[in-house]
Amino acid sequence: MTPSHSEKITDSEFKNLASTALDKIEGELERLFESTDFDVDLERQASVLSISFPNKTVIVINLQTPLHELWVAAKEGGFHFRWSGSKKSPLWLDTKTGEEFFTAVSRYISTQGGVQFKV
Repeated sequence: MTPSHSEKITDSEFKNLASTALDKIEGELERLFESTDFDVDLERQASVLSISFPNKTVIVINLQTPLHELWVAAKEGGFHFRWSGSKKSPLWLDTKTGEEFFTAVSRYISTQGGVQFKV
């Protein structure tokens, strides 16, 4: 489902863009943690971000550099988001549904965390 206007990127550019996406999620979770009583454990090792909730569920987001994809494992299932944007306008789309990455991750976190969350 990659749009024809998708900009080609190198593996190094992918890693930078994908890391920025993970940084954005971490930052929003930290802001939520600081402004509410919402509690979540974040662990980031290399290209893997794990989000552990008090209800013992986990969301794992990891980079798949050769495919230029972000893979997400959540209670709803496993999902692959392929690079589909440009360096100025990053975009990751679900390879099956076309759903945008941040929209989907916001829903997964909201559902598993029992809190309104938006990246």
